[in-house]
Amino acid sequence: MKTVSLISQLIIPVFILFTILYGCAKRVRVYDCFVSGAKGGVGVVVRVFPYLLEIFVAVKGFQASGAFEFVQGLLGGFLEFFHVPIDVVSIALIKPLSGSASLGVFTNIAKTNGPDSLASQISAVIMGSAETTFYVLAVYLGAVGIKRTRYLVPVCVLADLIGIIIAISIVKFFFHFG
Repeated sequence: MKTVSLISQLIIPVFILFTILYGCAKRVRVYDCFVSGAKGGVGVVVRVFPYLLEIFVAVKGFQASGAFEFVQGLLGGFLEFFHVPIDVVSIALIKPLSGSASLGVFTNIAKTNGPDSLASQISAVIMGSAETTFYVLAVYLGAVGIKRTRYLVPVCVLADLIGIIIAISIVKFFFHFG
């Protein structure tokens, strides 16, 4: 175990040192290349920031408006029919929007229901297998300046929905037979 800990602490510094030494061996001006890349990174941040701000405002607005609780109420009876805890709706709605917000929701579900509960298990699988779709779309599309997405958003939302249904099915099949 100590070996794994040592390797995990050294891997990044060793990689950085290797990169610098390799660049020097190839006669690359490593520092100048680093500064040039950093300048380019600032431009990307400036281009992407409005999209990230939009996602942040959308998540907070969704939560503060009561729409979150409304959707939970709408889906409550449907999920109850399939013996799926209502808390799963929380993680399913937030995960495509924000990774950090979904981590907070997941932590709350695990604390409230216990780590071995059906809600926690399904939420854990969703956390590990779903994507922060709208965040990724904002960053990548914003970075390259794509404005018209056509079918991209509906297909991504459908993929998220299918992934969430599969996560629920797998947990119920393997851990709760019923």
